[in-house]
This record gives sequence, C-alpha cells and structure tokens, in this order.
Amino acid sequence: MNPLLHQLQPYPFERLRQLFSGVTPPAEYSAISLGMGEPRHPTPQFIKEAVSANLAGLASYPATVGAPALRQACARWLQRRYGLSVDAETQVLPVNGSREALFAFAQTIVDPTGGQAMVVCPNPFYQIYEGAALLAGATPYYVASDPQRNFAVNWDTVHEAVWKRTQLLFVCSPGNPTGAVMPLSEWKKLFELSDRHGFVIASDECYSEIYFRDEPPLGGLEAASRLGRGDFKNLMSFTSLSKRSNVPGLRSGFVAGDAALIKAFLLYRTYHGSAMSPVIQAASITAWDDEQHVVENRTLYRTKFAQVTPLLARVMEVSLPDAGFYLWAKVPEALGMDDTEFARALLAQYNVTVLPGSYLAREAQGSNPGAQRVRMALVADVEECAEAAQRIVQFIQSRTA
Repeated sequence: MNPLLHQLQPYPFERLRQLFSGVTPPAEYSAISLGMGEPRHPTPQFIKEAVSANLAGLASYPATVGAPALRQACARWLQRRYGLSVDAETQVLPVNGSREALFAFAQTIVDPTGGQAMVVCPNPFYQIYEGAALLAGATPYYVASDPQRNFAVNWDTVHEAVWKRTQLLFVCSPGNPTGAVMPLSEWKKLFELSDRHGFVIASDECYSEIYFRDEPPLGGLEAASRLGRGDFKNLMSFTSLSKRSNVPGLRSGFVAGDAALIKAFLLYRTYHGSAMSPVIQAASITAWDDEQHVVENRTLYRTKFAQVTPLLARVMEVSLPDAGFYLWAKVPEALGMDDTEFARALLAQYNVTVLPGSYLAREAQGSNPGAQRVRMALVADVEECAEAAQRIVQFIQSRTA
C-alpha cells in the first residue's frame, strides 16, 4: 500500500458526517443543506439535448488531447471572457473537471527527489490541494488569510526559505470559501516570486462566472497578459463547467496556459487514462459557446444573496463576497460555542446544515483561520435559501435573547 495515503486527512464532509452522528433533527422542519458546494440550479435543456444527440460517440475511444472543436470552443471562450488569444493546439487541454485536473497536475509538476519539495496553498483552502501535494511526495505549506482584507491571502508572511523550496503554488480566485478575488497587484507579486524561484502557479478559477460586482473577476491568464507575460510562463489556469453551467455531473472543464506545461501534462494524462468522452465533449462545446444561460444563472445567485445576506447580517458578521456562491460567516461570540458546536446545534434544533470553517483550514502559524466561521453554500433555490436564513436567525436569537 502506498504509505503516502496515511498522510491524507478525512475529507470535510466525512468529518461533518461524524460530527452529526447521533443527531436527530426535528421532524417539523424539512432538511435544508447549505453544506456542500454542489450546484443545484436546473441544467440547461440545450446541454441535455446535446448529450442525447451525440450518444453515437460512446462507440469511440476518445483522444486524451480532446477534439479540435472542443479546444477551439475553449479558446473562443477565453477570447470572449478575457480578451485573450491562445493557441488551441498547444495552450488548451480539456479535463474531466477541475478537481481531477488539480490533483493530476501536482503529480506532473512535483519532483519529490530529496524530500525537499513544497507546495504552497491558501489557508483556508480546497482540500484537493493538500492531498495532491502529499501524494506527490511534497510538503504542503499553508498561507493564512487576512480577515481585515476580506480574507485575502497574506503572501508576505511566507519566508524566503519556503519560497526557495516551493515547486507548485495553488491559488484560488474567486476563493473557496471566502469569495475573495485576487487583484492585479497580487498577481504581479506572485509572478515575480515565480520568476525568482522557478515554481509553477496553478490558478483554480472554477467560480469565475458567479460574481456580484459590475466587473467580472480577473483571471490568472488575463493578469499575465496585462503584465506583458503573453507566453504564460509557469502558469496554468483551471476552469470548469460545473458551476458556470450547472452540470457538476458532466465532469468537464479545461486547463490553459504555458505550452510547455500543457505538453508535459498531456503526456502524464495519456498514461493516466483521463480522456473525456466524445459525448461529454460535444455537450461541452455547446455549453462553452453559449453565454445567455450563464447570465441567467448569475442572476439567480444575485437574487439569493441579495435576500439572504442582509437577513443573516442582523445576527452574524457576514458580507456579500466578491464572487462565488458561499457566505463565510462568523459564529457570534455571544453564543459561547465554536464553529463545530454551532453546526451541530443548528442541525439538531432547526435541521439546517452548514460546514464548520475549521474543517476547511489547517492549524498553521499558531491558529486555524477557519475557526469560528461557517461556510454556507447558497446553491438551493431562492425560497429554500431564504428559509434556511430565517431559521439561522431564529436559532441565534433564541440563544442570545
């Protein structure tokens, strides 16, 4: 058995299951889950029809590199969304969702020889970053976020000795769970560090199309282009249809960036057995080429957040994020309970599930930056999310009156 497997920590939802063991929610309340970040808006009909219309593709082995038509659709989207001109042949590669690709990318990039490799990631973070680092034979390094700056990652706290050992840096913008978006100045700092120390940047951008400001979030490739780095040296961007198009079961996304990294990643994936089904490729082309359904999807999220955020703000420290579909709320001190106790008691009293923030972070530099926070995924319909918010307000008020 691979000894590195023993280093993996339980996934947040397994920890949540254990936390809720023995809890019997009240029958008078229907179950509402704000725990898992799984899109629950309806899948657009035209995508379903594209799947049905291309079932003949099941009779063919797909190429790992993907069909030229799919890579070209991805390149067209990058042009429309970010104003970028990329080579669909050498700078784009389809993947089976960003989760699979983020993990596999670390296995491609990390050289574990000598046991000195480090993989840097935000804290709190998406746990795939940690698992990918550990199974690649690297040591994860967790960089704390600054609550005073909307939980932006404080890269200045990373010592030079850590950067010297860093081979891969995971960034997430818009961030999970905080919703923070990295500005151009932050990208400039990371590119300079990458140039100095030679590490690769993996930019997780799966929440890029759900935002609440007039200006869409800045992407990593877009930032590189603005800073005169048109070759995207040591940069790979990861994106997905799951949140954008409400198709988490489609398992479809793509990576784009440094052509040399794409070439190496394709070689790894050729052996990894991760080619995308021709059926999924055909449906993905139609999804990437359509923006109207994305606008409608974003409008639904804006409506939910406009109703839920002010309601919760009456009793919790919470604010509208820059982007994404999570609220990152602070457990009121007056309750006298931590984030895990809050989540368990809320389920027991009102049958609402939230995810403790400490499950999404690690103890590092003397503290767990997710402690005393909970993540709420506003993925259900407007009425259900509003009902959950009302119950949370009642829960807090009943314990602080």
